[in-house]
Amino acid sequence: MNHVINAAADLGTEQWQKPWSGSNGGNCVEVKQLADGRVALRQSTEPDGPALIYTAAEISAFVEGAKAGAADFLLA
Repeated sequence: MNHVINAAADLGTEQWQKPWSGSNGGNCVEVKQLADGRVALRQSTEPDGPALIYTAAEISAFVEGAKAGAADFLLA
């Protein structure tokens, strides 16, 4: 995982998506697929802030783990 200092300046403002959004007043995670296959994540309310960069394998492991209940303790 790498850290990008400024998501908008370093990664552009186009192609960011909100894969899910709840009733939290717009406080969402935005994602962007990068040309090399990595995935960037940023806070939607702070588009000029930092972004975290993950490999496709890291994102896959996170999603599969969440689906399998590995993060359910966060909901308790």
